[in-house]
Amino acid sequence: MSTLDQIEVDISVELGAAVMPIHHLLRMGRGAVIELDATEHDPLRIYANQKLVALGEVKVEEGHLSIEVREKVMREA
Repeated sequence: MSTLDQIEVDISVELGAAVMPIHHLLRMGRGAVIELDATEHDPLRIYANQKLVALGEVKVEEGHLSIEVREKVMREA
């Protein structure tokens, strides 16, 4: 098990995505809103080393945000 402790994994969570021209992005300022392709009820996508591994949802407990894993995504063989 100690060998596994040395392996680093980059974890990221995606709320949604948007496609826009770069000139729109460059014009955005503080307070700008980017509309995503997801609703508040859609699951979050959880990635490990840029590979989709699970779906989850946001939890707020005592002012702290966390992600609860709801479903593991099976990889194709």
